[in-house]
Amino acid sequence: MLNAAVWCGSAIFLVIGLPALFSPELKRLLTAAGVGFAAESLVARYFVVQYWCGGIALAHLLAEWLYCGRPLWRLNLGLLVVILSLGLAGGMWAQPKMRALHVTRYFGRTSEQQLQAAKAFAAWHAGSEAANLLVIGGLVWYLWLVSREQEPPRLLSFSKIRG
Repeated sequence: MLNAAVWCGSAIFLVIGLPALFSPELKRLLTAAGVGFAAESLVARYFVVQYWCGGIALAHLLAEWLYCGRPLWRLNLGLLVVILSLGLAGGMWAQPKMRALHVTRYFGRTSEQQLQAAKAFAAWHAGSEAANLLVIGGLVWYLWLVSREQEPPRLLSFSKIRG
């Protein structure tokens, strides 16, 4: 349950805490490009947390199935695979593309190039936020699933065996 809570909390922080970087004070202090690069750095670390938490969740689910004899529910497994797939797609595919667009947006050779990069970045950012909201919904659901009382394992416990 702790892993699910950390995983869910990190995703919620990205939506609630990250916009604080774009405050007028920080933009004045770091410039808009500097704030963008700081946000990219935080998002990159967020994806690392996503990979670790997803891997731990899958390993835990499989360990419960193998060692405790708990049934492997397709819903739990499917939910984890979808969430982890969205995280992998975001970190391995969308994030590098958005980083390149961000660099072009502020340091492109021509103003036309910068404008096109800004438009493309806005579209990628909107898609990324939509995917992140789906991930948050899935993680809240997953946290609810793992926090419920578990049914007893199929195997007998050692306390019930009398010699």
